Amino acid sequence: MVQRLASRTSLRSREQKLHLFFELLRPGPETTILDVGVTNAPFGGGSTDNFFEARYPWPWQITAVGDTELDRFEAAFPAVRAVRADGRALPFADHTFDIAFSNAVVEHVDGGRDAQRRFVHELARVARHVFVTTPNRFFPIEVHTLLPFAHWLPQPLRDQAVRARGFDATLDLLGPRDLASLFPYSVRVLNRGMTLIAVGPR
Repeated sequence: MVQRLASRTSLRSREQKLHLFFELLRPGPETTILDVGVTNAPFGGGSTDNFFEARYPWPWQITAVGDTELDRFEAAFPAVRAVRADGRALPFADHTFDIAFSNAVVEHVDGGRDAQRRFVHELARVARHVFVTTPNRFFPIEVHTLLPFAHWLPQPLRDQAVRARGFDATLDLLGPRDLASLFPYSVRVLNRGMTLIAVGPR
């Protein structure tokens, strides 16, 4: 029951984010996209992973980065170029892409704020524009587990609650100022309640 509700909530949230992505950045068939944080799975079957690849109208313009094997991803999205790499050290030259997209990944980057900053700086380095989303630390329900207030607990208790729901305990949520502070330039941070979206440069 909780998993189905989480899946429906995630799908609705991702649809809204994709609409905003088009509204704010206006990509077209010639726009090159880097999506950092894909998983080795298809879209569907109760999972909303890799929603962007499933819904984006020009998948051949996407380069997708994940930090695991990507054989299942490649089978599900044959038009997308898949690259296995660490998002904190991307194997691309400066401004290789028009837009770097990363949905709900930065909060899972292990190593604290410095590691999150390296991750975001890499997105800003390899693309001319960025669109980065993350759950809002100040929203009372933690969007991965749907537990109220769990993410406000001291870290040992928070990690225990996250693991009890079957999620990775690496979960370092950000507020609007935290998110903005990770970038090397000024960004616009949209507060959508449960979700924050950083678009830049401003």
